[in-house]
Amino acid sequence: MSPARDRQEVRVEVDGRTLTISSLDKVLYPRTGTTKGEVLHYYAQIAPVLLPHLADRAVTRIRWPHGVQDGSFFEKNTPPGTPSWVRTVKVPTTGSRGSSRHGDTLVFPVAGDLATLTWLVNLAALELHVHQWRVGRNGRPRNADRLVIDLDPGEPAGLHECCQVALLVREHLEDRGLEGRPVTSGSKGLHLYADLPRRLPSEDATALAKEIAEELQRAHPDRVTATMTKSRRGGKVFLDWSQNAGSKTTISPYSLRGKERPTVATPVTWEEVEAGAEDPEGLGQFLFGEVLERVAEHGDLFG
Repeated sequence: MSPARDRQEVRVEVDGRTLTISSLDKVLYPRTGTTKGEVLHYYAQIAPVLLPHLADRAVTRIRWPHGVQDGSFFEKNTPPGTPSWVRTVKVPTTGSRGSSRHGDTLVFPVAGDLATLTWLVNLAALELHVHQWRVGRNGRPRNADRLVIDLDPGEPAGLHECCQVALLVREHLEDRGLEGRPVTSGSKGLHLYADLPRRLPSEDATALAKEIAEELQRAHPDRVTATMTKSRRGGKVFLDWSQNAGSKTTISPYSLRGKERPTVATPVTWEEVEAGAEDPEGLGQFLFGEVLERVAEHGDLFG
């Protein structure tokens, strides 16, 4: 690929906004040869089911400007050159939003439309992470509207063990009148979400998730840990309750991951989780092409 071709730029109109898209032939996933153009195509195709889950949520991005083999960086604030039409939200970093630097403010983009999504992806923002709270009409963060528990396996445990533990977490959620929705992480594990019947302060949502995790740790100490210490996770599934903190984010359903292959955080059915619990080969992580096929067949399993 010639350097000139790698830098090629095209102007496109997306939802009435004119964008300059560059380097469509740049390979972002060398193992599969997946290009930036293919990544943009995926996000354009998945947008009808992705955007409702990004709507009114501040977005933290992880960017891989030179592809997944060459390192990445987190980006919370909007970068220089952000178009004036991109919706933004100012989030204080004090109190429950989480920072010791008093008075600081972060300015996040909100990706509620295809133009903003395309602009972010053109910056090689492969991963889109969001909080468990939304932004209100007044532009301020509201209380959490959902709970998330991240099931993170410690080797040699894997997705199979996560599926087994997910069924236990589902029971504890149901005991509290909450309906769990499973999403493969696109990495090693599984995420379980549950809509809250009423909005809760982030610290209360965190306490609820921690309570569930610690209950399961006591009941199944050989399989489950609620402890952050990595040295205690070997062969167990870590139930990460901390992602409910006001300052924490989780990969959005339908977002790509910056792994060797273009895997996606993919909503799945409980039947698929049960199959994964019974058979180590019963459930795997999905590639972006497979996710588009699933949505065409089943619609939005997360909706």
